[in-house]
Amino acid sequence: MPNTNVFRGSDATLVLAVDDKATEEGKLADGLINEYDFSNIVGRLRNVQVNVHNEVRPYHEIGKRFPSELRPGNVNVSGVAERAHINGALLRLLLGDAANSPPPGDPLAQPTFNIVISLKNPALPDNSSKLVLFGVKFENWNFSLPEDDFVMEAVTFRALRIGSEETAG
Repeated sequence: MPNTNVFRGSDATLVLAVDDKATEEGKLADGLINEYDFSNIVGRLRNVQVNVHNEVRPYHEIGKRFPSELRPGNVNVSGVAERAHINGALLRLLLGDAANSPPPGDPLAQPTFNIVISLKNPALPDNSSKLVLFGVKFENWNFSLPEDDFVMEAVTFRALRIGSEETAG
């Protein structure tokens, strides 16, 4: 039976994890995730968005106004997350070792990790949903210092692929 619950943002937890610690990018991410304790829960997040864009291309035959076939194209997974906190962890996950000092040379390894978003309704603990984004790399980091609001940092990211799990009790 599918999970038909409605969730709130406060029902979610977000965790960063690494499955491939054998690569240089995985080792970098693993060290940073452990240093900043992101392997448990990444706190103070808001406006987390995950986008999946499937490029569907229509094929038009000569003389036809409507497509005769829709062909799947590239799939792009991306997203955004904002955080009411600044400690440089997200910037270090974007820049890797270059966040601390000038890079020793090229190529510069960028950390690669997974994002796990778990949703569980406290009133129905046997029902949950989980999104796992694999092979994530941060693309942009933004910092805002408003005069009369919270200091915010934000990142945009790209992922290789996305998976979903649901449990319904």
